[in-house]
Amino acid sequence: MFPRVTAVLVVQHGGDRLRATLDAIRAQRRPVDALAVVLMRSDDATRALVEAAHPARVVQVESPLPFGDAVRTIETTLDPPGTGDDAIWLLTEDAAPEPGALEALSAALSTARTAGIAVPKLVAWDEPGRILRFGRSVTRGGRSLAIVEDELDQGQHDDLSDVLGGDPAGMLVRHELWRSLDGFDPALPTVDDGLDLGARARLAGYRVVAVPEARIRFADEGIAGPGSVRGGRAARRRAREARAARLHRRLAWAPAALVPLHWLALLPIAIGRSLRHLLVKTPGAIPGEFRAAVGVMARPGRVLRARKRAATTRTARWSSVAPLRVRRDEVRLRRQQAAEARRQRARGRVEDVQFFATGGGWVLLGALVASGVLFAPLLAAGGIAGGALLPLSDDLPTLWRNAAYGWRDVDGGFTGAADPFAGVLALLGSTAFWNPSWALLALWLLAIPLSSLGGWFAAARLTERTSLRVLGGVLWAAAPPLLDSLAAGRPAAVIVHILLPWLAVLMFAAATSWAAAAAASLAFAIVIACAPSLAPAMVLAWIAALLLSGRAAVRLAGIPLPALALFLPLILEQVARGTPFGLLADPGVQRPSAMPSPGQTALGQASGTWGRWEDAFGGLVAAAVPAPIVLAALLAPLALTAVAVVGSRRYRGGLLALALAALGYATAVAAAHLAVASTGERPVALWTGAALSLMWFGLVAAAVLALDALPRGAAPVAALVGVLALAAVAPTLVATALGRTAVGPAPARILPAFVVAEAANDPRVGTLRLEPTSDGGIRSTIERGSGATLDVQSTLAATRERLTPTTEAVASLAGNLVSRSGYDASADVERFGLSFVLLASADEDAATAAVERRARVALDANPQVLPVGETDFGTLWRFTGAQPDAPGAQIPEPPAYAAWIVAGQLVVIGAALLLSIPTGGGREPDRRPPHRRRPPRDPSRSRRPRWARRGKGDAAVPPSAEPAGTVPSADTAPPADGAPPPDDEPPADGVPPAEAAAVTAIDPRGDDHAREP
Repeated sequence: MFPRVTAVLVVQHGGDRLRATLDAIRAQRRPVDALAVVLMRSDDATRALVEAAHPARVVQVESPLPFGDAVRTIETTLDPPGTGDDAIWLLTEDAAPEPGALEALSAALSTARTAGIAVPKLVAWDEPGRILRFGRSVTRGGRSLAIVEDELDQGQHDDLSDVLGGDPAGMLVRHELWRSLDGFDPALPTVDDGLDLGARARLAGYRVVAVPEARIRFADEGIAGPGSVRGGRAARRRAREARAARLHRRLAWAPAALVPLHWLALLPIAIGRSLRHLLVKTPGAIPGEFRAAVGVMARPGRVLRARKRAATTRTARWSSVAPLRVRRDEVRLRRQQAAEARRQRARGRVEDVQFFATGGGWVLLGALVASGVLFAPLLAAGGIAGGALLPLSDDLPTLWRNAAYGWRDVDGGFTGAADPFAGVLALLGSTAFWNPSWALLALWLLAIPLSSLGGWFAAARLTERTSLRVLGGVLWAAAPPLLDSLAAGRPAAVIVHILLPWLAVLMFAAATSWAAAAAASLAFAIVIACAPSLAPAMVLAWIAALLLSGRAAVRLAGIPLPALALFLPLILEQVARGTPFGLLADPGVQRPSAMPSPGQTALGQASGTWGRWEDAFGGLVAAAVPAPIVLAALLAPLALTAVAVVGSRRYRGGLLALALAALGYATAVAAAHLAVASTGERPVALWTGAALSLMWFGLVAAAVLALDALPRGAAPVAALVGVLALAAVAPTLVATALGRTAVGPAPARILPAFVVAEAANDPRVGTLRLEPTSDGGIRSTIERGSGATLDVQSTLAATRERLTPTTEAVASLAGNLVSRSGYDASADVERFGLSFVLLASADEDAATAAVERRARVALDANPQVLPVGETDFGTLWRFTGAQPDAPGAQIPEPPAYAAWIVAGQLVVIGAALLLSIPTGGGREPDRRPPHRRRPPRDPSRSRRPRWARRGKGDAAVPPSAEPAGTVPSADTAPPADGAPPPDDEPPADGVPPAEAAAVTAIDPRGDDHAREP
């Protein structure tokens, strides 16, 4: 008897594709015997179109159903199979078979009695010469893979025969087998339904054969399967569905004894895979990972039904499935090909930067020479001191302990939150682990070269012109805020200046790269940690970036999270004690400085001078022309060029840059008039250098954009602006080179050698340091070990509005020691674990010298201290009752919650760090068939590129001129699919792989759509 074939057609949308599919069914050389149609929420036009085909059965449902449920709905109404050769042909409205498709599929079942399912070759709807998918199998780790996917059809796979499964669209299944297997597994509504059906058929003693002659044009609209996805929510949904399907298959296919273990391992595996998602820059898949695991765990009934269904029909061992799995060498080959593609793209992107070809090498070389000349005395020095500088702790454990919540060795000692800047210092000091303080010296020597590098890369993000890239590097390396911060010994402001252009570069790249977004969040946190006064301006800039980034806002949304995690303990403590403005205090040593006027601030001067022009050439220049006029005249070309951007075709980016400059200026003016910390009784205003760096960056970016808009003549103007800007800072450069600044070479210790030698045996040895002040008082502090370090400083102590009982006791002890009071200090000496008293040498001020003389006389007459002698740091005495390893000097145990605070911070920072690690050279190339890609723009439409015609500043190069290694723009972003990862525990299908990581700091070019600051 001739086998009967019933075509089951599932219709969801209707339209032209349904019409083409119905015509293709009628055109089959081997016609179908009956047509059964499932209409899901169809309209009148769709029903009329179906009725014209004269179907034998029509079932209409009012809500969308998964493909398997839709087929089951109408299959139960069909006549029972008459013979074992009767079959049902599963079709969708977007699957149009070629005329010989059914003939080839039915022949495959008729000629092979053991064949139960015939799988066709699915080709692109508009490009039949390209194979979409053909056959499906699994790796040894259980991941589903298409055997053939997205390849040109050149007959290279026509020898494919037995497979484990296939896509459900176009599948021909023996009707009797379909009923015995009970169709598709309801627990697999969209993913792996055809694979699971084929595996169960194989276990039931049937083969699944691939039929290359059966070709079906397939639009892949998602009626059967998840459909083609191109990123965003659809990609994340597909990843979640694929992961849930894999977990379900793992439980349904596993041996019964291992099912409980697999079930218990679902959540731990989800946690481990979440860490991997951070590494491969797919954090958006993490919620789906847990949702899939919890969903499978919460529905054990589905697993039990699937196992029962398979057990009732199983006649073969699982060993019969093993030969059909994807071999390890095939998986390895795919992975190697994907890695090679990533390396090729990475090489192309690095070459695209053209660092040496566009002046970057010369800028860096010049900056290195300039730094060597300016800081020549430091080259042979063992340390650096002066201004707000102090050494770092001698060992890394202490350095990192001071960066965590716990004991602070200032103000007599207290337990509290660490300044986030301490974490930055710990990171900096770890680069010179053999001598952490040497890292500060290296910072000073490399500050100008690193700034020039950052300025060049930021300019390269805005322009392709060599002269303008060089201008960006020169202006940023010779910025007045940087030179003032170097002269004043402000390491936090120096770090901010170095990082600001890199933060801008990463923010540009963050539009299309999770790695860049995570790196930007870390740079953002470091900038805020070094200059908390910049937090309002940086938050406003971040909000503006969110509003302007469109769909990329999801990557930018988490940028402040690491900074918030670092500052949260400090925020809670400052707010709890009523000093919220203390959060803005500069970290590190609180050193008063001259307050710059608004005019000086507008000219970028943070030191309260006019660029030292008032003293230039012995005052001759200032005698002829007032210093403010000289400085303003030299910086006027830069300011005028920056303002001129509003009239150029790149005015949009220019306006953003000018807004950033205005934000920096407003922050600097406010900071100069805000004193939230104090040293002794003297208030300390905020240092304006960091805010002025932000202002300077906006001006430089606006000037580069304005000059880039000039059709010709940009190089001479850039040379003029650069030369005059260098002349403006010439007096500061000369003063630095001649050693006339507060910073200079110094020994690595700040206490006498006798104390340092004692600290080698007793690291917690205590020294009461007494420093005379000009107002007739004594400033007293307790130094531990070899002396105070920069990483132990705390803004909690500097912003405290009143003395604590501990500080009052220290002040009382110091007052009694420097006066003839007969005070018994033994109790306080034991309480604080003190061993020495150091009276610092007075300066040339007469009042200070008088205080020192009185204090020395009192201490010499005090029998409780024994004189040690004069030192380079003052006069030293030793307490007679001093004890080695005194209990009062030991660090108390931290509270129990301190570990939780540190763990929470480490989780946030660790996640950002893992996500920021670059793992590829960019996104995958566009693998979509040509009919899905945007056609190339006709170059004859205009002689001017699109970015020039529109007047945009957001495309530094014409789109047609971008090299192959450049990340595509948002409107042509490729799908997230990639080559399969390792076989042991790969991500689910559809998760963007590691090669989707985009621009990092080494590649400031990025995408077309995020060019402006």
